[in-house]
Amino acid sequence: MLASTLMLIALLCAGVFIRVPYSEMSPGPTVNTLGDHDGEPVLQISGRKTYATSGNLNMTTVRVTSADYRMNLVEAVYGWLAHDNKVVPHETLYPDGKTEEESTQENAEEFSQSQESAKVAALKALDIPVQSWVIVSTVVKGSPAEGELHAGDVIKAVDGKAVKEPSDVAELVTKHKPGEDVEFTIVPAKEQAAAEKAQREATKTQKVTITTAASDDGGEKRAIVGISAGTDHTFPFTIDIKLADVGGPSAGMMFALGIYDKLTPGSLTGGTFVAGTGTIDDEGKVGPIGGIEMKTVGARDKGAEYFLTPAENCASAAKDTPEGLTLVKVSTMDDALAALEDIRDGDTADLPKCSAS
Repeated sequence: MLASTLMLIALLCAGVFIRVPYSEMSPGPTVNTLGDHDGEPVLQISGRKTYATSGNLNMTTVRVTSADYRMNLVEAVYGWLAHDNKVVPHETLYPDGKTEEESTQENAEEFSQSQESAKVAALKALDIPVQSWVIVSTVVKGSPAEGELHAGDVIKAVDGKAVKEPSDVAELVTKHKPGEDVEFTIVPAKEQAAAEKAQREATKTQKVTITTAASDDGGEKRAIVGISAGTDHTFPFTIDIKLADVGGPSAGMMFALGIYDKLTPGSLTGGTFVAGTGTIDDEGKVGPIGGIEMKTVGARDKGAEYFLTPAENCASAAKDTPEGLTLVKVSTMDDALAALEDIRDGDTADLPKCSAS
């Protein structure tokens, strides 16, 4: 018995010091987009009439161990055995060896973009016009575009051809061979910002010629200038989303629904506690997210009765649904609004529920 006890102690000590290449996910906080967080409303709308809301439209989160943290063997075993936690390979959460700082920055950028898309999707669902244009999102350091183009510059045309979508930029640039010149017609970021502040259209444009370089991503060589293009918007009134310490794009759908609810009479939920998750694009398409099992647990623990689930996450979520929680499958903003109407009216028998198959 003494030998067994000593062996057990030795194994436990070894387990504490042995580091394993795994990370842990667990249920994170869930916040009502219709309510307050840290003493102020999550959604703040000015310049447009808003309406009283009731019930919950909760966005959900997942806690993960940091990129720099290395679990020991004991923690990994405990995580595998714990029902509400999930242990996954470290590279699943932090691919390409990203540092904590890089991961945090990426999550912050994705969160910011998800807020913009949520606003656009909500206003489009309400037939409220939104002005959009293509911009320079990022400029790669050391690329031909560095010093010539800047983040926030509006791209009006490439080689004299009008740009309507971000994908148009790459398509027009790659028509060139590496080493050839490409001409951008832009509105500089400062001019665009000044025009927006003055509530006027930016008319001052300039032409920028850049010599393309060859891509070095391992694929077929193509002409590049070293930028990524994105979309920016001007809204007819102010919508602010106040929620700190949250990252990633997965709250987009719930933000869109919260904005829609505040801008329409009555209550989307009819007073029911509804939670959910899912990315959303400008056209209202709902996309999948990670950690769905953790989010359903966190939502149910807070009292959610229904969980709006991206269609692509349905099978995974349905394998271990918390008792008392109904998973509702959605693919678009319209799907979510239709489901909320049924929930509000108590007509839930025909809701599109998730299944494990």
